[in-house]
Amino acid sequence: MDEPDTPERRGRLSRPRVLAAAVALVDREGLAALTMRRLATDLGVEPMAIYRYTPGKEALLDGLVEAFFAEVNDRLRTTADTCAGPSSESVGILPWRAELRRIARAFAAAVHAHREILPVVATRPLAVPVARRPTPALQLTEHILAVLVRAGFDDATALAIYRAFVAWNLGWLLVDKRQVVDDPDEPDLLLRLGLHRLPAAEYPRLRALVPQFADYDEEQELIAGLDSLLNRMPEPPLDSFYDGSAG
Repeated sequence: MDEPDTPERRGRLSRPRVLAAAVALVDREGLAALTMRRLATDLGVEPMAIYRYTPGKEALLDGLVEAFFAEVNDRLRTTADTCAGPSSESVGILPWRAELRRIARAFAAAVHAHREILPVVATRPLAVPVARRPTPALQLTEHILAVLVRAGFDDATALAIYRAFVAWNLGWLLVDKRQVVDDPDEPDLLLRLGLHRLPAAEYPRLRALVPQFADYDEEQELIAGLDSLLNRMPEPPLDSFYDGSAG
């Protein structure tokens, strides 16, 4: 028997709990399933009870972005705590570049945990001015810019690297190999990838290469592409100023 929507039950609601339920719903069923009514049902309350924490669908989308970036920041704090010294991979790599690698990995890990939220993360900045974006997103932006400025880049170069870094990470993650799969439960490769739907005479290259789209080392390609991008950037004049600390 469902517990009634009482003041006491509503009192157990909080913004983090509401956002966590929204993230869980989207993870399970996709963005199309996210409505205020459905979220209230999952929380066991009347829809009006959650308007105090998210006053509408647009605010709820911003809440998804907030929860996503909070997780990225949590992952960064965790890896900072567990990686006190330089890793074997980072030996010989400039500290600012090693930190950008660490950020890229944390961002990718959050995306892989919440793939359905990535389109919102990628597109909400088009509708929300910088000063109104969720605090965790602003904190990550501030951290990236601080890393670059502390490395010795001037403001213009730091912004150019920041834009290129964000564009690479978002763009690479949006090209998700999971999108190649047509029927994940189908054991036959041709049918699983839906290649039987593509006429061989019209799409010979797609039919030949799509299987390779779905078979690659995600992290290796992400970092290799990032390194290639950063290799084209100017070197900072004062790199020793940045010691690689996460703060």
